[in-house]
Amino acid sequence: MKKILIIIASIFLLVQNMYAQRNDSISGIDTLSHLYPSTIQYPILAKYQSPDRYHFKCKQLVLPTMLIGTGILGLTSDWMESQDIDIKNELTENVNRKITIEDFSQYAPFVSVYGLNLCGVKGEHSLRDYTAILATSYILMGITVNALKMSIKEQRPDGTSYNSFPSGHTATAFMGAELLRHEYRNVSPWIGVAGYAVATGTGFLRMYNNHHWFNDVITGAGIGILSAKASYWLFPYISKMLFKKKPRNNSIANY
Repeated sequence: MKKILIIIASIFLLVQNMYAQRNDSISGIDTLSHLYPSTIQYPILAKYQSPDRYHFKCKQLVLPTMLIGTGILGLTSDWMESQDIDIKNELTENVNRKITIEDFSQYAPFVSVYGLNLCGVKGEHSLRDYTAILATSYILMGITVNALKMSIKEQRPDGTSYNSFPSGHTATAFMGAELLRHEYRNVSPWIGVAGYAVATGTGFLRMYNNHHWFNDVITGAGIGILSAKASYWLFPYISKMLFKKKPRNNSIANY
């Protein structure tokens, strides 16, 4: 039963972000049609010239807030604590061999952006700008995760240390998955789905290998997604500060 709950949660993440991708693309074109009607005859350019593509939108907070809120609730709720223990027992029962690829899979989604660019599949931003966005995301995620680890000091399920909450591996993986989704949302939705599948697998393995509780993993996922989204909101200011010019993107440069 608990494994089914984990699978349902994974599907929920994928469906929510596919829906968000569709809405982001549609809203960008709709906004542009009112502001710059002449650009609608060039739909590819329209998606990238939209002046609000870095703007904060409240709906973007729904998924990460739900994940983080549920994870934090798990720290104080007896019912959630019992669910954590049940999931741990079910996943680690009769496990004789650990699968430790999550040490590498956590980085796969955000590294994939570089790989796809090198293969000629261009994302929304140039590699220079993407690197700035990635660095911002990683800093935001790292500060948040480590601040919570040091302040909450939750014991890991295997009893090895007191820095279990939240999962840094999962936060890194979901941060990368959201960056990958955003960069290629106008190329193919399946690229983002693949990134989220890898991130979900990373979180699952952190529990399977008895390194994290379920609430650690879902909180890490929420922090990772939110950090990635925040980096896009901040990018116009960071770009102006670092590069002294407006953000540039691959599609306009190559059109």
